Amino acid sequence: MHTVELDGRKIPVGKIVCIGRNYAEHIKELGNKTPDKPVIFMKPATAILASGGKIIIPAYSDDCHHEIELAALIGKKAKAVSVEQALDHVAGYAVALDLTLRDVQSAQKEKGLPWEIAKAFDTSCPLSAFVPAARISDPQSLQLRLVVNGEVRQDGNTCDMMRTTAQLIAAVSAYFTLEEGDIVLTGTPAGVGRIRSGDCLEATIEQVGSLTVTVV
Repeated sequence: MHTVELDGRKIPVGKIVCIGRNYAEHIKELGNKTPDKPVIFMKPATAILASGGKIIIPAYSDDCHHEIELAALIGKKAKAVSVEQALDHVAGYAVALDLTLRDVQSAQKEKGLPWEIAKAFDTSCPLSAFVPAARISDPQSLQLRLVVNGEVRQDGNTCDMMRTTAQLIAAVSAYFTLEEGDIVLTGTPAGVGRIRSGDCLEATIEQVGSLTVTVV
């Protein structure tokens, strides 16, 4: 059983629901089309890597990219909830990285196949401890920053999300039930790039916390 920490408590993790293409500048940098609905995919709990851990890039890829994201921990069952009710179902927030095997993802896209082998590999979701949602004044006004080997790679703000955290949770809950212990990743700002063996990644979101991981 994989767990995450919330205010000193261990919470068993269910599924990790991820959102793609939720920042306009990130869409532009990858040359993707702007979606008319949230782009949803998943990672298993086995993808989680705690701060201080080591990222293992699978041998079948030669182009792994970093993506810093705000993560929301679901605290109670959410099924077809409204946008207005959505944040009532959030127990806490954390710093997350959605690691992507870009070469594998591109090959899958060309074949019209799912992305999971590019997104859901072991260690593909580095995650900090969660802080209680009540400590976050506004999840849509948080600065995100990712530094790789001392160089700032991503520097954005959750205010630039195309769909807010509440809108994403409401949208996901319309497709399937979110349960206590599920995690929702909310998309990444521009600046994604390749990571290599030996790299040190430091991700920070104001009010939420930070995580540090290395690549082996």
